Amino acid sequence: MATLLISHPSFLEHDTGPYHPERPDRLRAIAAALDDADFAGQPRLQAPVASREELTRVHPDDYVEAILRIRPGPGERVQVDGDTVMSGGSAQAVLHAAGAAIAGVDAVMTGRVRTAFAAVRPPGHHASPDVPGGFCLFNSVAIGARHAQARYGAERVAIVDFDVHHGQGTQAVVEPDPSLFYASSHQYPLYPGTGFASETGIANNVVNVPLSPGSGGSLFRAAWHDRILPALDRFSPDLVIVSAGFDAHAADPLAQLEVETEDFVWLTEELLALADRRAGGRLVSMLEGGYDLEALAESVSTHVRTLMKA
Repeated sequence: MATLLISHPSFLEHDTGPYHPERPDRLRAIAAALDDADFAGQPRLQAPVASREELTRVHPDDYVEAILRIRPGPGERVQVDGDTVMSGGSAQAVLHAAGAAIAGVDAVMTGRVRTAFAAVRPPGHHASPDVPGGFCLFNSVAIGARHAQARYGAERVAIVDFDVHHGQGTQAVVEPDPSLFYASSHQYPLYPGTGFASETGIANNVVNVPLSPGSGGSLFRAAWHDRILPALDRFSPDLVIVSAGFDAHAADPLAQLEVETEDFVWLTEELLALADRRAGGRLVSMLEGGYDLEALAESVSTHVRTLMKA
């Protein structure tokens, strides 16, 4: 079956400034890569806007209102925290980013497709229910997981995260709820300084595998093969949602892991096999980090080509 490709023009209007690593050129590079003839037959969708009800399944209403109220004038920006920026187009972009997660979940849960990939910005996995950070405002993957539960009655939803930074925001949503699962491989030490192996959630529903700077593909694969994939298999999810950050790539400027594109391909194949075995093949992948444009475009295009084989 086909892989649904989701994006939206508003993501380019989230203007973080000329020197910010999470910049619109990231999506331009991805869009150019996905314009290749290999992807011509894939269904595409412009992400809808997430509703207030969908957002507030994860974020308190006053937090949602506070974020959406930040709408600077032309050429202006507001520093939400030390490295998280909002421009006049950011509020609309983050509504569509969360809406992309909703649309991806709808597509796989209704059987329209088995897999979906959403190229979105801003990313989301550092946003906790009431605190933004790490370039993130709303936690799109968590919003998608709650939508699957509320709309389709999914009993067990797994979120797996191979971004080089630990998704402490996603973990904050998951760890008190045994109907959810979160697993992450990430560099440590590195922002946000969380994600210790001892953080296991209320029902062993959190698995963290920190990797030392300089770790390459063999250690990355071992983290998933030995620790994360067996735990995910035991959890037996109804749906797999992926926080697909490609900043563990050896070329990425914000971290020091040495993962290569073929390692992301291997992991995508493993996640697809597990989703096929446990979740009826249902898998939604959401873009998180990745800041070297060439490595990002290559990694995303090979990730999507792999999803298309499901």
